[in-house]
Amino acid sequence: MQRAQTPSGLPGSRSELAEALAACKKAFIGIAVFSGMSNILMLTGSFFMLEVYDRVLPSRSVPTLVGLCILALILFSALGVLDFIRTRLLVRVGASLDESLSARVYDTLIRMPLKTGNRSDGLQPLRDLDSIRSFLSGMGPIAFCDLPWIPLYLAICFLFHPLIGLTALIGAIILICLTFLTEFQTRRPTMKASGAAVQRNGIAEVSQRNAEALVAMGMTGRLAARWGDANRRYMDSQREASDVAGGLGSISKVLRMVLQSGVLAVGAWLVINQQATAGVIIAGSILSARALAPVDLAISNWRSFSAARQAWRRLSRLLTHFPAAPDVMPLEAPKKTLVVENATAVPPGEQKIVVADVSFTLKAGSGLGIIGPRASGKSCLSRLLVGVWTPARGKIRLDGAALDQWAPEALGKHIGYLPQDVELFGGTVAQNISRFDPDAKPEAITAAAKAAGVHDLIHKLPQGYETQVGDHGAALSAGQAQRVALARALYGDPFLVVLDEPNSNLDAEGDEALSRAIFGVRERGGIVIVVAHRPSAIAGVDFVLVMNQGRAQAFGPKDEVLAKVLARPSLPRPLKAVQDAGAASS
Repeated sequence: MQRAQTPSGLPGSRSELAEALAACKKAFIGIAVFSGMSNILMLTGSFFMLEVYDRVLPSRSVPTLVGLCILALILFSALGVLDFIRTRLLVRVGASLDESLSARVYDTLIRMPLKTGNRSDGLQPLRDLDSIRSFLSGMGPIAFCDLPWIPLYLAICFLFHPLIGLTALIGAIILICLTFLTEFQTRRPTMKASGAAVQRNGIAEVSQRNAEALVAMGMTGRLAARWGDANRRYMDSQREASDVAGGLGSISKVLRMVLQSGVLAVGAWLVINQQATAGVIIAGSILSARALAPVDLAISNWRSFSAARQAWRRLSRLLTHFPAAPDVMPLEAPKKTLVVENATAVPPGEQKIVVADVSFTLKAGSGLGIIGPRASGKSCLSRLLVGVWTPARGKIRLDGAALDQWAPEALGKHIGYLPQDVELFGGTVAQNISRFDPDAKPEAITAAAKAAGVHDLIHKLPQGYETQVGDHGAALSAGQAQRVALARALYGDPFLVVLDEPNSNLDAEGDEALSRAIFGVRERGGIVIVVAHRPSAIAGVDFVLVMNQGRAQAFGPKDEVLAKVLARPSLPRPLKAVQDAGAASS
């Protein structure tokens, strides 16, 4: 059950990331407790040295030395166990965050190009989640947990002697200043590196997707040069951030060693002047080094902290912009009508209207062919009909219920969609046809394949239905992939089936199978809509919608509409497509 959403999309008063971390509250309390106990046990080494120098050596007592060694061994063992538990808790906090948000991030990753049109480096949300999880599971949080215990170590140093405490305090102030300097100096190059990485990955992704065209037209070198420029900007920003962080980290390391030696020198001077014992020299040196260790660890992990913080901000904004879909009451399966009311489409991320005020009604058993010249809005209208795009105005209704009243997963069961650019997914033919339904029944898969006329073709594949199609359906020809995708659209007998250029890669046998599939949908009481340029695709429909410049020019029974379009020059003709369709129809 989804949490109630505020109007801004935020759950309650906190972001979803904050909510996910808040769910790990008990783990954080445990980590804080273990950190406190660990830092107290860290005093073991200092006090062991103090006792050895001030008690064991002057008294030459072997039993005292043995007792101190046994006690130190027990305390050090307890320290190791606590650190082990603390580290495991942090790993589990990171895993819990990932488990809570990975599904939401994946859902957002899918919805993002459909809402904003932005397809550059679309995997960035997943990388951001990985960055946050990696930081939470690493040494960075341990450093921040140990920082509050610095005053304890400094206080003990002051108890040994004010000069030893003052020396350690000065070192702590210098290192803390270095920490803030690291933050200010690395923020800008880290942000530049993040932006350059998005651009670089976007070029690489597009190049890989269009590898055949690049090689065929000799564009590989030119695109490689563009990628190289983006990569250089990324590497320059990374190098700048690394140089700053590395340089300041080296300075902090040297300062720690100088400070430890300084504490030894101050202790020696105090011993010479008989103001402290020899044990204070060693114990003070160990304590001062321990007091500054969290600062040094924080500086060394600052890059990962900065990256995680930027990832947190990006991911928080993204999840706020794409709130989780609210729970809706399940609706009955549509069986009667498809109503399009003044549907207007604007592509995601753009302002231009590509479909304007289209209206029509179809009843169960109807078939509609959408024809028109290229760029007339046919494919854009099909995206509205299946709910991929949200209408800028108007409504698409199934049995009176607007598409946005359905949960996406529930709506998908009643819609079959064959997009213009066919895309299959890595897996078997059966998995692709069944839309990767884990509970798919073999008879339902074969029924869809038979409805698409592809059952016999599948049997001829090396492993039949268990044939791996490969990434992007690479193991199949374009025609085979299109027919398998048609079977996927027909799987489960959806009420509304929308086919966009369904015969673009089909031969004569495929065209016949497509026509039989269209008649099959209509005979079982479904509605089928075909977007077509080739006239054979609309042979099985009884209505035609003519599109031109994003508007409906004519709608009605196929023969009447085609006759009017061909007979009346006042109606803008969809050029060759309509003429061929009219000739084929007649």
